[in-house]
Amino acid sequence: MLGRYGAHLAATGWSVVGRVGENVEGQRYALQDMAGRLVDAGRRLYERGWVPATSGNFSARLDDGRIAITVSGRHKGELVDDDIMLVDADGDALDSSKRPSAETLLHVRLYRRFPDAAAVLHTHSVNDTLISRTRGDHVALDDYELLKAFRGVNTHDARIRVPIFDNDQDMVRLADRVDAYMDAHPELHAYLIAGHGLYTWGTSLEEALRHLEALEFLFECEMRLQGAVMR
Repeated sequence: MLGRYGAHLAATGWSVVGRVGENVEGQRYALQDMAGRLVDAGRRLYERGWVPATSGNFSARLDDGRIAITVSGRHKGELVDDDIMLVDADGDALDSSKRPSAETLLHVRLYRRFPDAAAVLHTHSVNDTLISRTRGDHVALDDYELLKAFRGVNTHDARIRVPIFDNDQDMVRLADRVDAYMDAHPELHAYLIAGHGLYTWGTSLEEALRHLEALEFLFECEMRLQGAVMR
């Protein structure tokens, strides 16, 4: 018997003869490894105050194209491996007993747009929320040394634009607005949803975490500068 994951692998083109056991076992190990890493990331991000209550969601793309993503409604500081489930490249659940994040479509669209993207992180920090409500349609970050934390940036003399989209409970409509913007502005590292939170991504989980940490620092700088100017 191949089991559920083995049958899925067979249906999507993996060999079911010869070394199928090794293929299935390898994919099972890849999922277990990534689940552990996403669980650890959730704990670290919660400790920094970036995913309070049950907010936020994380995902990573496996080598076979499936996506490991947090299930809906779990506290990110208390995740266990079983709180990471699999969806296919369209965001459809591969485990009928679990429900993926309501925002899975936003992850899927990013993976579809960026073939080298391997991880997507969505957080709800205080700075994400506040800056998204006070800066109109984008945040401009320039003349910061930490801009070099972003792939492709090698000088402080640069500008990163983080667009802000109106919040929307209709994920298809929101995803379509994000896609339309990205069609015109392909060089993005992140975006904000007003009153909601931040999305960022990377070619590895480590890079996505680096982008996230840099953005959180830069947003805090911007909010402190704004407060100083207003005094």
